[in-house]
Amino acid sequence: MGVAGCGKSAVGDALAAGIGASYIDGDDLHPPANIAKMSRGEPLTDEDRWPWLALVAQKLAAADRVLIVGCSALKRRYRDHIRAEAADSVTFVHLSGTKDLIAARMDARAGHFMPASLIDSQFAALELPASDENAITVCIDRPLARIVDELLSIYMADNPDQRF
Repeated sequence: MGVAGCGKSAVGDALAAGIGASYIDGDDLHPPANIAKMSRGEPLTDEDRWPWLALVAQKLAAADRVLIVGCSALKRRYRDHIRAEAADSVTFVHLSGTKDLIAARMDARAGHFMPASLIDSQFAALELPASDENAITVCIDRPLARIVDELLSIYMADNPDQRF
């Protein structure tokens, strides 16, 4: 979870490969109207997000093995909804970075529908996970491999019998 440009896709895909899980990019679950709206530089409203969040939760609930879904889940109520629909076993990994770092990443990426002009709205909507939310916060100001190694260590500590 995290704002656009924080690395949800890269980290989610690499972490899934590292633990033998499946990965779904939450962007692929957005309806075309949401993609069009964001492409125009318009932030999504809660009304826009609820059907998408329901689909994220459905994918998690239907999984028969560990599933990682890259999803912004910017607000507490979004994360609560996902947990309620998918089961309380959901762990959120908050990929945290400064606005300057995110802006630099968004400016450097090509071919993504989300324009850098939405950075401010993403940070305005972001509610940091609280201590009771079963969330891990990881700083993204280092190489991808180090971020994934940290998450793999946490995962293995919590799942010592996991075999790949």
